[in-house]
Amino acid sequence: MEFDAFSGGIEPGGLRNKGDIGILLCYMLDYINAPFAKEDLVGMIQENGLANYFETISAVAELVKCGNIEYLDNRQEMVQITKNGKLIASQLHTTLSLSVRRKAVGAIMRLMEKKKLERENPVTVVKAQGGGYNVNFRITDGMRDLMSLTLFVPDMAEVNAVKSHFYQYPDKVYSAVLAALTGDNRMLHEALRGMEP
Repeated sequence: MEFDAFSGGIEPGGLRNKGDIGILLCYMLDYINAPFAKEDLVGMIQENGLANYFETISAVAELVKCGNIEYLDNRQEMVQITKNGKLIASQLHTTLSLSVRRKAVGAIMRLMEKKKLERENPVTVVKAQGGGYNVNFRITDGMRDLMSLTLFVPDMAEVNAVKSHFYQYPDKVYSAVLAALTGDNRMLHEALRGMEP
C-alpha cells in the first residue's frame, strides 16, 4: 500500500494513507451514530496513535467538502455523518485492519464514558477574590445531586490536578467524604485504598 500521509505521532499499525484516514473517520462517526465534537474526534485519533493530527484535520475538511460528513452549525464544532458517509463506512470499513477498528471502537467507548462522567459530575472553576480559585465538584447519580463540594486552590496547576484526580475517582471521593463525615473508618480506609496510584 502506498503511504501518502505524514507519519509523525502514529503508532505501529496506525494509518499512513489519506483515504484510510477518511474511512476511519466515517467508520467512527457511523459507529457513534450521533453528532460528535470535531476536536474530540480528532484528538482521540491522535492520542491513540491511529493517524497524524494534521492529516486527520485535513481528512475532516475533505469529507465535509465531499458531503460525507457535515457540520451542525457555522462554528464547525460538531460533526455528523451523512448518508454518503454511512455508505462509505459500510462498504469500505473492512479495508481497515481489525486491530485499527478495535482500537478506534475502544477509544470511542472510553471517550463517551469520560464525557458521561463529566456530564453527571460537573466541575466548575471560579476565580476567587484576592487570588486563587474556587472549584465546585458536584456528584450526581444522573438524576439528582448526591454531593456538592467547593474547594479553594491557589493556582491553575492545582485546579487541573484536583479536577483530573476527581474524574478518575468520583465514586471514591464521594465514599471518602461520606465515610469521614459519618466516622466510618473502615469505609474511609477502603475508599482511600482504592484511590492509590
